[in-house]
Amino acid sequence: MGVRNYLIEGVSGTGKTTVATELQRRGYNAIHGDRALAYKGDPQTGEPLDRAALEQNILDVTFAHKHHLWDVGRVRSLAADKSHPVSFFCGGSRNSHHFIDLFDGVFVLDVDLETLKNRLASRPEDEFGGKPAERDVVLRLHATKEDNPGNATTIDATQPLASVVDDILSRCGVVG
Repeated sequence: MGVRNYLIEGVSGTGKTTVATELQRRGYNAIHGDRALAYKGDPQTGEPLDRAALEQNILDVTFAHKHHLWDVGRVRSLAADKSHPVSFFCGGSRNSHHFIDLFDGVFVLDVDLETLKNRLASRPEDEFGGKPAERDVVLRLHATKEDNPGNATTIDATQPLASVVDDILSRCGVVG
């Protein structure tokens, strides 16, 4: 996908999808990981969950979050394709430890609590974080930072979108 590859992470509502769309609008190669690479699977083995496991846990938001994975083979394949000078993988997965070594840098989008609450409150219910139980999980993850990769650079995503993307590009040594 890119000579250099970057991961852009963060809890739901911090702007990963919006940043990916803006990067694409500016002509950069950006993958919407939560759309193109995600599935529900076993975080240890990567095996997709069977229909019975999904149906049994359909209302368990924590279960759904912990089993939100990216296809490791697909991530590795995209990262190995050097047809772009830089690529951005935007989204979150609970199995990133299986492929984080592929990235030249990792960014975590972060916002203050009030901004996050406002963004989540405006989400439709069919988008993760749009339902009260999902919001509770997102707010806990925001407080604990438990899903944040240890080697990540934090990006203040409360700034206007153009500034957020310019900051990321600058940190990658790319002119916006």
